[in-house]
Amino acid sequence: MASMREIKRRKGSIQSTAKITKAMKLVSTVKFQKSKGRAENSKPYFDKMYETVSSILAKSGNILHPYLTSGGDGKKAVIVITSNRGLAGGYNSNIVKLVLDSGLSKEDTVLYAVGRKGKDTLSRRGYEVAGDYSEVMEAPMYTDAMDIGKDVLKAYKNNEISELYLAYTSFKNTVTHIPKLIKLLPVNQAAADEVLKDGSDDQRPPAPMNYEPEPEEVLDALIPKYVCSLIYGALMEAAASENGARMTAMDNATSNAEEMIDQLTLSYNRARQGAITQEITEIVSGSEALA
Repeated sequence: MASMREIKRRKGSIQSTAKITKAMKLVSTVKFQKSKGRAENSKPYFDKMYETVSSILAKSGNILHPYLTSGGDGKKAVIVITSNRGLAGGYNSNIVKLVLDSGLSKEDTVLYAVGRKGKDTLSRRGYEVAGDYSEVMEAPMYTDAMDIGKDVLKAYKNNEISELYLAYTSFKNTVTHIPKLIKLLPVNQAAADEVLKDGSDDQRPPAPMNYEPEPEEVLDALIPKYVCSLIYGALMEAAASENGARMTAMDNATSNAEEMIDQLTLSYNRARQGAITQEITEIVSGSEALA
């Protein structure tokens, strides 16, 4: 059994840790409320953007456009959104596992990393990091999504990458965060057909889409906005998921610390009672020996 001094030292250490986790929980709670509001406010717009572009493509027939066809023999690219800091439960490890289990070989894949945790872990696993935008996660803005979108679209046009994916954590509620891997480029017209079909009970063939001035010019302007919008929407949801995961993790850590403190307090009292009993027994034994 541990001595009273050891128990007291361990209890003091856990109490100090509990103060830190409680403070981090309060900070994460404030950040979570802000990021949750931004994610919920932006989600309807980006859902409608996806639905609109899918509807346009589903009604357009077969159009030969670089954004709708594979970008040559280049590597596949993944925009990986994680956090810059840990202590968020399984938030970062879930995204890393999602990329590792995606079926994309590391020899044929390059990463555009948003968040140091994902970048560092995947680079140690042998993945090539083509771009690092970790500072974006401190306060993501739409201009940041535009910068990322500009770089990946340039690489796609130059046939440096043939496909573009987005790995992020979708925010559902405070305790539920779902890792997702979605394909951004080339835009999947078959998936667009499914989206349009699921959103309508009308089984008639859709009316053809008329473009003005030309399909190429319209898609050149529309698809980059579509890609940037999805990236920004993912940043918003990832920020809310990160703060929600950290808030939950710190709450659990604080609760566990309080349970350990209660157990150590009980152990300390037992050890103290045992020491007192032993001292009384020694005094009584000594007095009887003198009698």
